[in-house]
Amino acid sequence: MAWIMLFIAGILEVVWAYFMKQSNGFTKLIPSVLTILVMMASFGLLSFSMRTLPLGTAYTIWTGIGAIGAFAVGIIMFGEPLNVLRVGAVLMIVAGLILLKWSTPD
Repeated sequence: MAWIMLFIAGILEVVWAYFMKQSNGFTKLIPSVLTILVMMASFGLLSFSMRTLPLGTAYTIWTGIGAIGAFAVGIIMFGEPLNVLRVGAVLMIVAGLILLKWSTPD
């Protein structure tokens, strides 16, 4: 259950990052409020997963999901560049996350 909560927390990290971008530096009310609400949910689920999972594993996977998700959202929603070096960097993050998962006892 901790792994599922951690995955959802990571997805919510991507969602709040998107709303933060939409808030234009917290100058738009609705995206700003959504950023804070989704951020609280993400932190709450991360905290729940840390009851079982080691700190280093949980936090690194949470930020990794957020980084990869934000990378994808940036490309899809904001037209950010997609090139070999950026994809290679993301693949290294994915490899690191897989290795962390494999090396952490369930």
